[in-house]
Amino acid sequence: MANFDILQSEADALIAMEKIKVNDDVNEYPDLGGSLRIPLTSEDKREEFIVDITRGKIEIAKGTLQNRARQVIILLRLDYGGALHRNPDGEEIPCPHLHIYREGYGDKWAVPIPIQDFPNIHDHWQTLQDFTRYCNITDKPKITKGLFA
Repeated sequence: MANFDILQSEADALIAMEKIKVNDDVNEYPDLGGSLRIPLTSEDKREEFIVDITRGKIEIAKGTLQNRARQVIILLRLDYGGALHRNPDGEEIPCPHLHIYREGYGDKWAVPIPIQDFPNIHDHWQTLQDFTRYCNITDKPKITKGLFA
């Protein structure tokens, strides 16, 4: 397996970096079982990012929102409506939880979601808005609210 590890300081800088949409495409929020990948860039165009939106197929409350850098480095991942997560030290974190990049472990560690940043986790559309803010996406891509948002 390839090693995509970066220094924690670099990951922290990428997380904090302002991100903007790459184009003016209109994206449709995915239906159940669907997914959406949206490219982003840094303001200076030196870094590329992706926001992934994935919806559960059977369990309508299940979903994942993810922010990646350099195609493969998961900086942040919000899981909701799913199973608990077991951290490398054995600690179990209930769902919903937030994975934050950790040097040497990538996205293997999760923490309980910060309620102040995600106050209404059951509203998927609002959670997406909260996640884009949390990821510091300042010029947001256009996403239309679908029937099952």
